[in-house]
Amino acid sequence: MNPQTLRATPARSLTALTSLLLAVGLLAGCAQGEDTPAADTTASSTVAADDDASESADDATSDDATDGSADDVELTYEGVAGKTALELLVAADPTAVVQGEGENAFVTGIDGREAQDSAKEFWALYVNGEMAQVGAGSLVTETGDEITWKLETY
Repeated sequence: MNPQTLRATPARSLTALTSLLLAVGLLAGCAQGEDTPAADTTASSTVAADDDASESADDATSDDATDGSADDVELTYEGVAGKTALELLVAADPTAVVQGEGENAFVTGIDGREAQDSAKEFWALYVNGEMAQVGAGSLVTETGDEITWKLETY
C-alpha cells in the first residue's frame, strides 16, 4: 500500500463522511428515545433575537431552489457572539424545519426547501468555510463568523 494514499484523500470528503455518520447516529438516537409526538418537528420561531441577530438575519442570503439541484441551495449569515448557529438560523429563517431541540436539533429544511431522503440530501453546516464538527444547537458562534448552510448529497 502506498503510504501517500491516505494523504491524497481530500480532507473535505472525510469530514463530510464523518459529519454524515454523526448526523445519522444522532437521528437514530433521537428517534429511539424521543418522548414528544412526531408531528411536532418544526422549530419554534420564538427565539429572542437581539439587534445583532436581527441584522444578521436581514443580511442573510439564500439561493433560489427552483431547479431542485442540491448544489445551488445555501443560506449564509454572520455569527453573533454567544448565539448558537441554530438560534441565528431560526432568526434568519423562521420557517426552518428542525427535528429535536437544543443540542439534539437536526435541520431538515431551510428557506422552504426540505432535504429529500430519496435524493440522499442533507443540510450541511459550515463555519468560516469548514464543515462544523458539532450540531447547530451546540455551535456557539462568534461575531464575524460566516455561517453557511448548504444542501448537499451523500
